[in-house]
Amino acid sequence: MIHKMLPKLKDYHNQNFFLMAGPCVLENEIMGFEIAERIVKITERLQIPYIFKASYRKANRSKSDSFTGIGNEKALKILKKIGKEFNIPVVTDIHTESEAFMAANYVDILQIPAFLCRQTDLLVAAGKTGKVVNIKKGQFLNAESMIHAVTKVKGEGNPNVMLTDRGTMFGYQDLIVDYRGIPTMKKFGVPIIMDCTHSLQQPNQESGVTGGRPDLIGTIAKAAIAVGADGLFIETHPKPEIAKSDGANMLHLDRLEELLESLVKIRKAIL
Repeated sequence: MIHKMLPKLKDYHNQNFFLMAGPCVLENEIMGFEIAERIVKITERLQIPYIFKASYRKANRSKSDSFTGIGNEKALKILKKIGKEFNIPVVTDIHTESEAFMAANYVDILQIPAFLCRQTDLLVAAGKTGKVVNIKKGQFLNAESMIHAVTKVKGEGNPNVMLTDRGTMFGYQDLIVDYRGIPTMKKFGVPIIMDCTHSLQQPNQESGVTGGRPDLIGTIAKAAIAVGADGLFIETHPKPEIAKSDGANMLHLDRLEELLESLVKIRKAIL
C-alpha cells in the first residue's frame, strides 16, 4: 500500500502532506486501537494520508528500569492487526539486522532511529527487506550527510526511502531545528518528514527522564509545512501525563484535530 504512495510523495507540490502519528510505544492493544481509530477519522475528513506509528520495543532508554515494551511478537502482531483493521500502513522502529527481517513480516515501514542512522549493517538489512525505510537524521549530523544513509538503502535495490528530521543537539540538554535541512534533503529525491515531537525533547536530565516542550509542537509543525516538508511525524497519546515513554513531549490526542486543520490551511496557502 505505502509503496504505491511513495511515487506520489516524490512530487508532492499539489497534494496534502502525509501524517505519521501514534504513541511512542505500544502499551496495549486497546490503547493502540483507540488512537488509530480516532486519527483515522480525523485524517479521512481532512484528506491527509495517514500512517500509524508505534514502537513495538524501546531500546534507547536512559534508565535500566524504563518501560521497553509488552513483548516483541505480541506488539508486532497488534501492529499488523491495526494496519489490517483500518487499512492503513504501519511504521515501527528497528535496532538490529535481525529485527529488520523480523519486523518486516508485520509492518509496512521500517524506521531507523536517529542514533543508528550511520549503522551500515542495519541500513543494508532494512534495504534488503524491500520495505519502505524511514531514516531519522541523527541529532549529531547535518542534513547534507544524510545522502549516505539513503545511498546505503538504495544500494540494495530498494528505492523506497524516506528521511525524517528530528532536530539537532544544542548543548547537552536541548535541541534546535534548522529548517534549511528540509529543502536540502528534498534534493535527494525522497520524501522528507519533520518529527514535531522528538525535536522538542530536552534530553540528558539528571532524573533520567527526558523532558520536552509540547507547547511548541504546533510551531514546529507549521514551520515545517511552510518550508515544504512532505510529511509530519507526531507522537500523540490520550493521556501523555501517564504515558510509559516520552510523555513529556507528546501531543495530547484531543489537540490533534485542531492542529491538523490549521496545517491543512497552511499547506493550501503555499501550493
